[in-house]
Formats: sequence, C-alpha cells, structure tokens
Amino acid sequence: MNHTRSSLLFEEAKTVIPGGVNSPVRAFKSVGADPLFINKASGSCIYDEDGNAFVDYVGSWGPMIVGHCHPDVVAAVQKTMESGASFGAPTEREITLANMVIEAVPSIEMVRMVSSGTEATMSAIRLARGYTGRDNILKFSGCYHGHADALLVKAGSGAATFGVPDSPGVPADFARHTLTAEYNSLESVKALVAANKDSIACIIVEPLAGNMGTVPPREGFLEGLREICTNEGIILIFDEVMSGFRVAYGGVQELYRVTPDMTTLGKIIGGGLPVGAFGGKREIMEKLSPSGGVYQAGTLSGNPLAMSAGIATLNILKQPGFYQKLEEKSRQVAEGIAKAARDAGYPIYSTRVGSMFCAFFSKREVFDWPTASQCDTKAFAKYFLGMLDEGIYLAPSQFETAFVSAAHSEADIEKTIAAASNCFKMIA
Repeated sequence: MNHTRSSLLFEEAKTVIPGGVNSPVRAFKSVGADPLFINKASGSCIYDEDGNAFVDYVGSWGPMIVGHCHPDVVAAVQKTMESGASFGAPTEREITLANMVIEAVPSIEMVRMVSSGTEATMSAIRLARGYTGRDNILKFSGCYHGHADALLVKAGSGAATFGVPDSPGVPADFARHTLTAEYNSLESVKALVAANKDSIACIIVEPLAGNMGTVPPREGFLEGLREICTNEGIILIFDEVMSGFRVAYGGVQELYRVTPDMTTLGKIIGGGLPVGAFGGKREIMEKLSPSGGVYQAGTLSGNPLAMSAGIATLNILKQPGFYQKLEEKSRQVAEGIAKAARDAGYPIYSTRVGSMFCAFFSKREVFDWPTASQCDTKAFAKYFLGMLDEGIYLAPSQFETAFVSAAHSEADIEKTIAAASNCFKMIA
C-alpha cells in the first residue's frame, strides 16, 4: 500500500506538534512505521489520506461501538448544532443522559459529566480523598487511568513500596501517595493495605484491564477488592472509561456482578465526541461542589453536542439483541485470529470479554503486567504491519485492546481472519 501522503503529513506535523501527534501512541513508534493520517470513516471502515481503506478495530479507541457515522448519531449532532455548539450553561440533554447512565450502571446514583477520561478519574480520586479524609491511593501496575500526576506511577520493587514517578514533571511528593499493586493479585493488595492502615482513600482499578492488552479479572479478584474496601473503609473505584457500555450495557460491574462505590466513564457515552463522567453513591457524590466542599469544574462539561451523540448512541445500544449480535461477531473475530495462529504453528495467547479482545504474542497465560510485558513486541510489529498491508487497522501496540463494532460485517470478519492467516504464516 502507498502511504506517501500520510508520511509527508507526518513530517509536516512534526514541525508544529511535539512528535507529530497529539497523543503519543498515535505515532506508531512501537511498530517502526509512520502513522496513517485519516481522512474519513464510515461504518466499519476508515480511509487514509492516500485513499486506502481499512477494516477498523480501533474505533477511536473504543467509542465507535455502533460504527462510524451512524445516521442516528450524525442526525442528533447536526440537529443540536443548529441551536449552538456550547453554552457553558445547563441544558436538558445533560439530565437525559445522566438518567440513562444512572439507569444502566449499577453503582451510579448520581453522575457528574466532564470532558475526558483523565478528568473523570482525577476528579473521582479527589472526591474519594475528600470523602474519606485520607491521602493515599492504590492503583495497579499496567492499568492506565489517564495522565493526572498521581496516576503516572509505575510499580515499586515490592508490594509494600510506594510508587515512583513514571514521567519527568511529576514531583516525587505526589508519587509517594500512590501505592501500586499487581493486577489479579489480592495478596499484593492486602500487603499494601496492612502496611498503610487507615491511610488509603481509594482503590482504583480497570475491572477489565484494557491498557496492557485485554486482561480479564481472575475469579474472585473483583469480589476480593470489594470485600477489602468494605472492611477497611476504602472507596472502590471502577475505571470503566473503556469497558463501560462496551462489554455490557451496565459495564463490567453488570457482567461480573460486583458493585463499586464509584465508576468513571467516557468513550461511548459521548458517541465519539470528547466526554467523560464519574458517578457513584449519592452520599459520596453530594460532597461535590456546589452541594459539597470538594471542587470540580469544567467550562465544556455537559457539552450539548457530546450529550446528543451520547443519547443517540445509548438509544441504539438499548435495542433488543444489540449485545447478543455484537458478542457473536466478536467471538468470530477473536476465535478466528487465534485459530489462524494455531494453524500456522505460531503461539499466541488470546483473550476476549464482550467486544474487547487481544492477541498476545506470548506462549504463556497473560494475567498481569509482568506477564504481559514478556510478549514478543517485535513479532507483534511484523504482524501489525502485515495486517495493515492487508487492509486491517489494529492498534499500533501490543499493549492495546482491539474493539469490534456493530457495523462489522461477515465479509469484514472473513477478510480479517484471512489476513491474520497470511500474517501468521509470514512470521512463523
């Protein structure tokens, strides 16, 4: 495939945008190529500036669950735009979407709209600290919760150590309040909680990890976190920015029947427009300004365009059979890719929950960051570039999740599996 125009645009972008991109993973660095510059999208496909078409399994990193440019979403945004793009004042649409979110997500009794996932997690943690009067937070290695200072922390050398900054610009004093446990390890959590008695405000976790590839919770892990938090007076926050409305209408907490105290959302509830939200128990949420003393604000929060796109999207998701059909498509794609690898004699470890899936280039089970980090990233890069040449667009990193949409057709799925078969034969 010819990518000349994308490459020229990338060179131009690097002169005015740091690294040529406005979010690092877009740079394609880990796969050793120049990024594609996208011109348009429709249904299950995206089209680059060189006129190439690709079956899209990135879906703007998750929100395009109904496909690109769904006519209902487009119509809703167009109609809203006719009345104005932003007011910085309340609108009825905010109430409508808030009620839909509350109805759908088991843990949410009240919700605050924001403009990004990072804003949602940052604000939820601040509220948890304000509610409990505690300073420390506990997160998990390999779980990404946005780029707020306290969350850019990697694992320490042992379960009882504080984190260290994972980025220049993050003061060590901020990082020392962030404890890091291992995903799927209740023992690492218990050790940290015991060593920091009555000082932990919240445990924040991706209940289905999506930022080290798709890593499901092991049996009893989420239930164990719930029990620890209840016993220790710690706020349990599920970061469902990625998984919310993705794996089920009520998210991971509906699927696994574990209810956190607070939940962060994003992606899908904006229908592809910039949005985030955090919500939870009424008694916690009422501590938020202006009803309480914990401050949070945003000029574009509850933006009418994003609210309209979110309402339209959720109305589609509520249609009978939507998730059953999406489940079947997702199963076909993930199992087809895994079979193509087996037939080629190439070892991968395949995971999937709902419409989120990942092909780990590993011979062993992947269940946390240490096991994910052992994957053969060079082999993945060859696979990624091979799939791109075959017209299949995947996330340009071994440690990202692939997303299936309702717009993917049987022909798309067959093309994807055939492409995977060719690629695995090439690298085997």
